[in-house]
Amino acid sequence: MNLVDLKRLIVERGIKSVDLKYPDLICNWYHISFPVRRLEHVLEHGIPFDGSSIPGMKSVESGDMILMPDLTTAIIDPFTRYPTLRMLCYICDADTRTGVKKDSRSVAKRAQEYMVSTGIADKSYWIPEFEFYLFNEATISNGKFSAGYSFTSAENKEDLPGGYKDILGTAVANRKGYHIDIPFDKYAHVREEMVQMIEDIGCRIRYHHHEVGLSGQQEIETEMLDFETITDKMMYIKDIIHNCALKNELTATFMPKPIYDEAGSGLHYHIQLRKQGKNIFYQKGNYADLSEEALCFIGGILKHGRSLTAFTNPSTNSFKRLLPGFEAPVKLFFGLANRSAAIRIPKYATSEDTKRIEFRTGDGTCNYYLAMSALLMAGLDGIKKRIIPGEADGYGPYDDNVFNWPEEKQARLHSIPSSLEESLQALLEDYEYLLAGDVFNEELIRTWVKEKMKEVNAVRNRPHPFEMNLYYSL
Repeated sequence: MNLVDLKRLIVERGIKSVDLKYPDLICNWYHISFPVRRLEHVLEHGIPFDGSSIPGMKSVESGDMILMPDLTTAIIDPFTRYPTLRMLCYICDADTRTGVKKDSRSVAKRAQEYMVSTGIADKSYWIPEFEFYLFNEATISNGKFSAGYSFTSAENKEDLPGGYKDILGTAVANRKGYHIDIPFDKYAHVREEMVQMIEDIGCRIRYHHHEVGLSGQQEIETEMLDFETITDKMMYIKDIIHNCALKNELTATFMPKPIYDEAGSGLHYHIQLRKQGKNIFYQKGNYADLSEEALCFIGGILKHGRSLTAFTNPSTNSFKRLLPGFEAPVKLFFGLANRSAAIRIPKYATSEDTKRIEFRTGDGTCNYYLAMSALLMAGLDGIKKRIIPGEADGYGPYDDNVFNWPEEKQARLHSIPSSLEESLQALLEDYEYLLAGDVFNEELIRTWVKEKMKEVNAVRNRPHPFEMNLYYSL
């Protein structure tokens, strides 16, 4: 959207206010608003703010930063009481007005520019699969003398909200929720409302459905969009899901494993590279019709897979989902239509136009800009260094369920880290590929590790409720 179109929209919709949004390093959102009459001034000069007040962003000694709005991200905010224009921003240095090294949107912009500079491709296309739970109630407490949580769902007969009698018998039990139909898919209308809002902001949806988790697990999957567009749209999508849930007196969570022994929520990425409009991942007659570039891209992701989890699975809860037995991709290999693989080649994507890979390990606690930039950098490193994965190095392809293999055969496979702390250590040992083109830098990586270790220690230092079962009476 250009300024002329934006001004026309402002008049047509009677917009009086502009709301600027930006994420911190971890991907918490912040915002600042101003009257629409100041729009042209802000577009030219930005809005100054104290970067030292945003966790992980900058030191107190040099805190002055500028928010520079990005016109291309302008949408009408669907949740404000008064007509409001919403835009995303770059976090820029106050002196140079260029994106700072720890601004994740700027990282993504540099990743795109670096890919083009290599000559390998000029566009990357992505399909994210959003998995999340909708609960009726979420009660959470953490204090010195008590701790616990409780989630309820009117869909699950064993997990009903307080006072809900299910007198119509539409709550169910003893089955999986995958593609469950109405009336048992109680919040299909809420999902549909979310989808319509998402399409209204220019992001097409491929489909949506109830997922495996019976207590309200959902999935929304977009159509294929280019990297620069989809990273921003994903931020809006997550916001729409949270706010639309609240509007319908529900609560949404993207936690990878909110419920013990129930299906976890991942964030799968379908990825494809193109050059001058041609899909460089397609080569008829090869394994799964994948080109050498595609195999090398896969090889780069698998080789750097352990360190990648620091960005794609950056929570202590992430590794409670990544357990054998839940179709969780805990081994670093690839295969055709293999749901136990870290990288799956969709069997239904057979044409040159649709051929792509699917990275299945990630989850929704990530910073989309950083996680997707890191994946892109790892894949490009694989192409540059001709890292072709094979059975000899344990990366596949394997088309059967590896968890049915004998233990000695499984032992030859590479595993992802088993904890956030282990993944952060893997990042410290393997991050050179991220520094190419100055996309990431060491300060960002070390700040990321520092901030995430605070989470590790916060969880580690607190008694766990189940420890009371194990040890209280000893």
